[in-house]
Amino acid sequence: MSTNLRPPGAEHAGDPPTVARSPWAHARTRFARNHAAVVSLALLVFIALACVVGPWLLPHAYDETDWAKMGIAPTWQSWHWFGTDELGRDLLVRTLVGGRVSLTVGLLATLVSVSVGVAWGAIAGFVGGRVDALMMRIVDILYAIPYLLIAIMMVTVLGRDFYLVVLTIAAFSWMDMARVVRGQTLSIKSKEYIEAARAIGVPTARIVFMHVVPNLLGVVVVYTSITVPAVILTESVLSFLGLGVQEPMTSWGVLINDGANVMASSPWMIWFPGLALTVTLYCANFIGDGLRDALDPQDH
Repeated sequence: MSTNLRPPGAEHAGDPPTVARSPWAHARTRFARNHAAVVSLALLVFIALACVVGPWLLPHAYDETDWAKMGIAPTWQSWHWFGTDELGRDLLVRTLVGGRVSLTVGLLATLVSVSVGVAWGAIAGFVGGRVDALMMRIVDILYAIPYLLIAIMMVTVLGRDFYLVVLTIAAFSWMDMARVVRGQTLSIKSKEYIEAARAIGVPTARIVFMHVVPNLLGVVVVYTSITVPAVILTESVLSFLGLGVQEPMTSWGVLINDGANVMASSPWMIWFPGLALTVTLYCANFIGDGLRDALDPQDH
């Protein structure tokens, strides 16, 4: 009869030790199992690299005009794979340069809005009381203002420089993040490690930014992935209305606007920038869904 009475879970002497995996390792594994998110991430990286590197490799400049080739259809000759616009400028290189501008605006505006939203929501939720009430009433007031109307007014008054477009979009895109972060902070501030930090006299600002904010990282990442496509779409709408970047610089919204004006005679001018914008937004949304599923604490 066997006398092996090892407690359940005890290891043999020669067994390899069990390595505990971090929550982020589990999140990476779960994200990798989401094939739509992985394919979307690879495609989005490809689009971003093409927008960054492509204009340097192509023989045409984005503002180079060729009066002999105005409004020609896509062709393999002379590298005009996407055709040309009404001024004879190569549409392929302009689509890549426009993508560079739209993606840069999206990333910078998202970075600003996320930073403001996280700081605002974490401070309001942690301090509480009248400070919380005042800060969230300000958010409510800003919610009541027509976002697109104010954005149009700011761009019209301040100008259409690149950094002003970024600030205009970021000025009204941080409020959702602030509300989400505040709600999560209200549930975190009663945790034991927060109470311990308070008990030993850690300053409030240090508790907020060293203990509360790092524990909100999962939620912040998910909502950031949702904010990026929304910001890119907002920039495209402003550019479509003529309030974005100025000629000869371009963006996807500018190109779509130009293509819409000649859609009957030159439909390729709206096909390619519209397709690039659509694919980018779909990829960003699929990546956001994958991150949400991977970082959802209910699924761990």
